[in-house]
Amino acid sequence: MNSALQIATDVSAGRLKAEQVCQEALALIAQRDPPLHALLELTPEHARQRAAAIDAAISAGQPVGPLAGVPIAVKDNICTLAGRTRCASKILEEYRSPYNATVIDRLEAAGAVIVGKANMDEFAMGSSTENSGMGPTRNPWNADFVPGGSSGGSAVAVAARMVPLALGSDTGGSIRQPASLCGVVGLKPTYGRVSRYGLVAYGSSLDQIGPLATNVTDAALLLEVAAGQDPHDSTSVAEPVPQYTAALGDSQLAQCAAGLRIGVPKEYFGEGLDPEVRAAIEAALEVYRSLGAKIVEVSLPHSRYSVAAYYVVATAECSSNLARFDGVHYGRRTAAPNDLIDLYSSSRDEGFGPEVKRRIMLGTFVLSSGYYEAYYSKALKVRRLIKQDFDRAFEQADVLAGPTSPTPAFRLGEKASDPLA
Repeated sequence: MNSALQIATDVSAGRLKAEQVCQEALALIAQRDPPLHALLELTPEHARQRAAAIDAAISAGQPVGPLAGVPIAVKDNICTLAGRTRCASKILEEYRSPYNATVIDRLEAAGAVIVGKANMDEFAMGSSTENSGMGPTRNPWNADFVPGGSSGGSAVAVAARMVPLALGSDTGGSIRQPASLCGVVGLKPTYGRVSRYGLVAYGSSLDQIGPLATNVTDAALLLEVAAGQDPHDSTSVAEPVPQYTAALGDSQLAQCAAGLRIGVPKEYFGEGLDPEVRAAIEAALEVYRSLGAKIVEVSLPHSRYSVAAYYVVATAECSSNLARFDGVHYGRRTAAPNDLIDLYSSSRDEGFGPEVKRRIMLGTFVLSSGYYEAYYSKALKVRRLIKQDFDRAFEQADVLAGPTSPTPAFRLGEKASDPLA
């Protein structure tokens, strides 16, 4: 399948029908997805209707958006009117959202054609997509290995060329890590750049929706459409959305690289970094050096505490966010509860998987009386110290370069016994 930019260009010019592209995407999914399990649910009727509407608009001489006819897969924790939004969890197995997420409305207004919902670690909690309540996703380059997570289904759908674009969400690496392990482009935008309205919350102060694509231009194209302030999300920022794609021509990139200061955090290149990963980063840095960039060493001394702080802050927020799934309002309800307390506990016990239960318990613990100051409050202070490290690093460098993951993809089941791996 062609790039998103090429598809949108050809559809807009009338050289290609959106319905034809839609049928091709659905056929590719039917052919390639069964052994990989990247998609949890397809929405073919909705997709065909959207594609037909785009073709009709073009025939009538009406303007269409920059994503005209582009098939897109959407992570299963982003609300869509078409299909279910289950967060790959049994507790939401039959849940249908009564509204679209803001990002979905923006994509469809730009002409995108949503073809289905992508697999993920349950409620975005995991780094391998093995924690899905609907079964694991496999890496398209070697099906014995994980694709990363939690946006593993989105990354695989793009890497296997079923669709040119996908939406994921990133709390602590959930777009970037599967993109790395599957060999595609993944971007976590700055917090507030993309509306979170309609994203089922995991860690509200960390969650962000972002693109996965086969190339940088397509990722930039999707971000241009998705970004912008939203009155439904008070954390979205009132900053103009740049024309990211305009800065991606060969001449612009060469001008940008000349004199660019690339910071390399020394803490990222210590023990535990796989030699292949190190070699790949060094080769990329050498390309930039040859284009005139300056490579400078920087320090992020508090980065050693980042994973610990993340697991305190994110789980604290998830224990609060997931309290709403109680068997009363919506979602799974146990069949024959003995009383109200049993309704709550049994519905949650039957609906949530082991990793989600672990994180809820950890988050409840760090927020409890006697431990709030010792753990949660301290983790917030560490987060501030980490931010200050980055502020100082950006005084010395324009951008930072480092490994997304210290290792390549690992085998399915290899780290199942270690929840923190």
